[in-house]
Amino acid sequence: MKRWFPGRPVKPQASCGGEDVRGPYDPNNRHTAPAERARTPIIVTCGWAAARTRRNHRATFPASDLAAALAARHSNQAGTQMVKVNRSKRTVRRSSGGGADAWIDRFARYLTAECHLADNSVAAYRRDLKRFFGWLGHRRLTQLDVAALGQYAEWLHGQGLAASSVSRHVASLKGFFRFLQLEEVIVDNPAELLGAQHLWHRVPTVLAPAEVDRLLQSPSRSDPYRLRDRAVLELLYATGCRVSELSGMLTRNVHLEEGYCLCHGKGDKQRMVPLGRRAVESVRRYLQLERPCLAARAAAPVGFLILSPRGRQLRRERIWELFKKYVARIGVRTTLSPHSMRHSFATHLLAGGADLRQVQEMLGHASIATTQIYTHVDASRLKAVHRQFHPRG
Repeated sequence: MKRWFPGRPVKPQASCGGEDVRGPYDPNNRHTAPAERARTPIIVTCGWAAARTRRNHRATFPASDLAAALAARHSNQAGTQMVKVNRSKRTVRRSSGGGADAWIDRFARYLTAECHLADNSVAAYRRDLKRFFGWLGHRRLTQLDVAALGQYAEWLHGQGLAASSVSRHVASLKGFFRFLQLEEVIVDNPAELLGAQHLWHRVPTVLAPAEVDRLLQSPSRSDPYRLRDRAVLELLYATGCRVSELSGMLTRNVHLEEGYCLCHGKGDKQRMVPLGRRAVESVRRYLQLERPCLAARAAAPVGFLILSPRGRQLRRERIWELFKKYVARIGVRTTLSPHSMRHSFATHLLAGGADLRQVQEMLGHASIATTQIYTHVDASRLKAVHRQFHPRG
């Protein structure tokens, strides 16, 4: 989305003979007739683009034509009342229009088209903004200041949300107000001054190797789709992928002969993860014995690896339910989630001597600081390092 506004007048160019090629009038002369000044070409630059790209987006238009184009453009927009152009400060102020749903839809399109966020992230932003507009009521966005936004954070705490949830809502609000600045609805951004509560880094909950073996063997013959469920559990532990990544994994991205698979993570980033022998055997049995029967129930062919009983993509919520069912069957901690398999994957790799950078690549972390949390999980590794290098170890 581009917002165009007028800049400074362009100085007249001289021809080889020293004569002004644009006419006898002087655009820098304040006593020039208004009719002549209206013909002065001006530079139009992108109002929100980076400075390094402005030179590539310049164009020249007569001031009279630009004013007519701006008036025609804004007269056709619903909810717009008046446009005020300030040439000295190079800002455009516009009254906010449209309802809450309209703004949420526009922000979601911005996140998808320009920020390239995943569908789950966009859905989370939608939920957060719906809660915000529910608190906002009949007040206008342009009337909010940092004190009012601070009351919104207090209201979230009063709703019983955890500190991590409140921090996510505040981050969503900051992103939305930055979008409003790009849309020229607001000039100042009060949400930038809104502080977030500091979150403590908790040590992830992991399963012991013996518990993992019991969990992987928990699907029995009494389960209707035990081969599929066994493949799901094996892939969660063998690859360390997220539930959404497993749900969206395609059959063509699983290479059993070569022993690896391709995972599409956040931001559509792709990474290659090796597959162990047991995981390859479980997936091969599922592909040969169960998946053809499930795929035959679909109205059209689907390329997803893990299918539902109707032959469609198995949703991540259903994978979460299956995991909780088998965790309860083996009688381990009920606080475990499918993400605990990802934590266990990374912790067991580091405990076995894997390099931290290699684990970071397999997990798809953008920063190694996120991967370092797993070094605090396995106490035996820290004890071994202390024993080896400390003088009194």
